Amino acid sequence: MRILKNLFDSNRKWAKKIKETDPDFFAKLSRQQNPEYLWIGCSDSRVPSNQIVGMMPGEIFVHRNIANVVIHTDLNCLSVIQFAVEVLKVKHIIVCGHYGCGGIKAAMGKESYGLIDTWLRHIKDVYRYHQDKLDAIEDEQEKLNLLCELNVIEQVANVCHTSIVQKAWESGQELSVHGWIYSIEDGILKDLDVCVDGVHEISDTYKVKLP
Repeated sequence: MRILKNLFDSNRKWAKKIKETDPDFFAKLSRQQNPEYLWIGCSDSRVPSNQIVGMMPGEIFVHRNIANVVIHTDLNCLSVIQFAVEVLKVKHIIVCGHYGCGGIKAAMGKESYGLIDTWLRHIKDVYRYHQDKLDAIEDEQEKLNLLCELNVIEQVANVCHTSIVQKAWESGQELSVHGWIYSIEDGILKDLDVCVDGVHEISDTYKVKLP
């Protein structure tokens, strides 16, 4: 099937519904985007960033990848962060994972999945950092959920360690980095009580001496 008619039909219904509610919505949206939030989330199709926080297009700038990982050599992710911070001037960066994440589960095992193994190795590193705590848990689901949380916390740190975010803080820009996790089973977000809003909150090891 060369044309996915069902998706085009759904698109037209969606656009019509929006215009009925706010006739000028798309005209205003096309002129600029001015989001206050950058969402770094998982590619999982069950975790739609805008919908789960009840926001419309234009209100959240989004980057998604498998297991919501922030890697210092990932130019895609870093470019998104830089654009969000330096151009859009977002006030909040939210790293949001989710319970039952397939990427996290795959990283916990020893099976090879091909190219993605290299990506998942970053999550294996998170497991290694907390191995004693994780190995002490007998229930596999509980262990998976904890690793999902620990991965979010690690990625929050990785965001904060970028020169992009540290430069924003040093210049006095209002910017906070948050760690959240989402439950697919009930649709509820949980704040992991991780929020960093200044360079004084990160380890000296990762502080960048900026010109």
